[in-house]
Amino acid sequence: MAFGPNHSYEALRSQAIDPAVIDEGLRAYMLRVYNYMGTGLAVSGLIAWLVANVPAIGGLFFHTVAGQYAGMTPLGMVAMFAPLAMLFGAMFIMRNPTASTAQAFYWAFVAINGIGLSVLLMVYTGESLVRTFFITAAAFGGLSLYGYTTKRSLSGFGSFLIMGLIGLLIAMVVNLFLGSAMLQFVISAVGVLVFAGLVAYYTQEIRKQYVANMGRDAETVTAVFGALSLYIAFLNLFQFLLMFLGNRE
Repeated sequence: MAFGPNHSYEALRSQAIDPAVIDEGLRAYMLRVYNYMGTGLAVSGLIAWLVANVPAIGGLFFHTVAGQYAGMTPLGMVAMFAPLAMLFGAMFIMRNPTASTAQAFYWAFVAINGIGLSVLLMVYTGESLVRTFFITAAAFGGLSLYGYTTKRSLSGFGSFLIMGLIGLLIAMVVNLFLGSAMLQFVISAVGVLVFAGLVAYYTQEIRKQYVANMGRDAETVTAVFGALSLYIAFLNLFQFLLMFLGNRE
């Protein structure tokens, strides 16, 4: 989810603004984005752990048999699809969000998303979850660094990735009915590639958003939604990698 006009960082440098000031502000801005993202992951992880390990909470969302995950309750189904509904709703409702509205939306999103993530804790072994998380973090760091430092515009590449994401969603819906192991393998492989590319693309877009909004009230809004973009890309990359690297309970 990338927001904001597509302005050139280099174009701003050509204006009468001290490049050192721009660079210092950009580093602080990116750190702010990563802090939002990292804290969001921590909040989602904490909530996922509570749902998976506290029976009184988990019982509201999931059925278990002999301590093993056995399906979702109606409330669990609502919680599972609520983040997607929130994203679609935000596209139409939050046309001109304030900083406080954007932050409230972000924290509500990561909290509710943690409920759905609790399934992973019940299905996969702790060792494979930790291993895949660190692999994802390393890949994310490299891809985000590339998006931040590259002079090449990734706008065209981003459009291609968005098209791939739409195709990926359609394939996932189709496979809900087919249940094909081969198609699931293809979906997982494509998912890793698509979200790996989106990490680099979103990072470059976030850098551009800073240039467009530096010193304005909108700067906080773009930082929050930039963090949301990276948060979503990170978790999807993690989940698709988990399909290859994860060991089930």
